[in-house]
Amino acid sequence: MDTSTDKEWLAIVNPNAGNGKGKKDWERISGLFRKESIPIAAKFTERKGHATGFTVDAIGEGFRKIISVGGDGTLNEVVNGALLQDICSPKDITIGMIPVGTGNDWGRMFGIPLVYEGAVKVIKDCKTMLHDVGVIDYYQGNEKQKRYFINIAGLGFEALVVKKTNKQKDKGRSNNAIYFYNLLTSLIAYRNTKAEITIDSKKNTCNVFSINVGNGRYCGGGMRQTPDALPDDGLLDITVIREMGRVEIIRNLKILYDGTILSHPKVDGYRSTNLIVDSETVMYAEADGESLGHTPVEFSVIPAAIRIVYATKLIQ
Repeated sequence: MDTSTDKEWLAIVNPNAGNGKGKKDWERISGLFRKESIPIAAKFTERKGHATGFTVDAIGEGFRKIISVGGDGTLNEVVNGALLQDICSPKDITIGMIPVGTGNDWGRMFGIPLVYEGAVKVIKDCKTMLHDVGVIDYYQGNEKQKRYFINIAGLGFEALVVKKTNKQKDKGRSNNAIYFYNLLTSLIAYRNTKAEITIDSKKNTCNVFSINVGNGRYCGGGMRQTPDALPDDGLLDITVIREMGRVEIIRNLKILYDGTILSHPKVDGYRSTNLIVDSETVMYAEADGESLGHTPVEFSVIPAAIRIVYATKLIQ
């Protein structure tokens, strides 16, 4: 290796991303990096959480530039590694992405192409910005845990759909059609939950269908549940969908995708640095498409926490 690790990129590759595209396409992707004279080393994950450990280790070895080759879940793990390590400020870490997952929602927001040649060109151009990172404190049984998220976290119905989809991913079945199928079938069993929501110390109790908290605008393969979120304003966008029946949800599915969700009379939108949710019966949580624990849950934000590589910057 004729370059030091602080100049070289480390690619953390999820071989299972995109139904095996990570493994199948890596030779082609690495060839594009060589073609563009981008120095790169690579590590392949073997299980959940592996990318977080790889990131912590890599930073300890001197790497400061990391590429997530996978989906939104792999990126989430890399971000968690960057925030958990204590070698340097997370702001000194630069994170890029080659999207090979099924949803690729974070990359969609920043115009990162799904075509590998275009995604590698984004890495080569290396336009960067400081990106906020969300924090979710939640419970797993009686144990309190913490997770960082870069895009969107959710509670309630959204988390149920994610949980079903992740089970199918673990069996090697995953695409946007499966997510949409799970969305529809989950309506049969799901019940609205009475929850106490605290935003900026103001409490409100209501029956909740779902809650989404975002630095980003897209989730679930293109849904826009926090359609006006900005990744660098130091705030979390919060969308609360209050009690809705199955027929009403199905009739309004298009507003989940077309960016008009906040215009619905049963949808409340907020911007804040802090949100606390407690519920009579537990509501399950997810972050960046990764299934977590349950309520009580607290969301907060770390402004300008980490440097990311983008193609198109969002304008307020």
